[in-house]
Amino acid sequence: MPKSRTTNESTFHPLDKNGFIPLYFQIQRALMEKIQSGELSEGDPLASEEELSRYYQVSRMTARQALHGLKTSGYAFSEKGRGTFVTRPKLEKNIMHLQGFTEEMRQRGMKPSSKLLEQTVRTPDEDLAQRLKLDASDKVVHLRRLRLADGIPMAIEDSHIPLKQFPGLDRIDFAKHSLYQTLRERYGVRVGYADEIIEALLATKEESELLTIPRKSSVLSIMRVIMTTQETPVEAACSRYRSDRYRASIRVPMTAIE
Repeated sequence: MPKSRTTNESTFHPLDKNGFIPLYFQIQRALMEKIQSGELSEGDPLASEEELSRYYQVSRMTARQALHGLKTSGYAFSEKGRGTFVTRPKLEKNIMHLQGFTEEMRQRGMKPSSKLLEQTVRTPDEDLAQRLKLDASDKVVHLRRLRLADGIPMAIEDSHIPLKQFPGLDRIDFAKHSLYQTLRERYGVRVGYADEIIEALLATKEESELLTIPRKSSVLSIMRVIMTTQETPVEAACSRYRSDRYRASIRVPMTAIE
């Protein structure tokens, strides 16, 4: 097993054993700072309970609490028989806030990019035509994109947009442009709301390869239809987010609790 990068005792600062902050939390915070500063990188092994208890002169229980806190915060994971390793915290996907991938990643201080997998004009099937309120002869632009943040694959997005509402949309390179920004700035779309269906699904072979995750890993699937303020559907989409990077969050108003 690789030697932990945290086993150098000179990198450990003494704990404040007379203060009000619990010792386990001081250890957890110190390790978290090493991860956030880049001193510890994703995949690096962390010191064991025994090592932490020896370095900090605390009980094994205190060291165990510190590692448990890192794991519940999303900064570490354990593998049976191997130890505990650094990971990246999952991104919160606020399903009550409608936001495009590009804008969301920029707000998080990450660099968004896209790999265009498909951009075609096609005739919608019966279900898609119904969701977009289209006639059988209408066409849609189908965009299939791999979405990346800081070069890391994060999601696969399939979007279907009615072409008759947005002439020329099929000629825009969406590997370089934001779909929602284009709809807003070029076509004057004002989004009112979205109807979404959220599921936990197993990744297909293709999804696993594109997202660089193990076969049959779980993905967070969000199907949506976006409506304008005039109740006109402008997009029917399905996004598959890798579950090791994302988790859904929702704020429930008190009026919903009886």
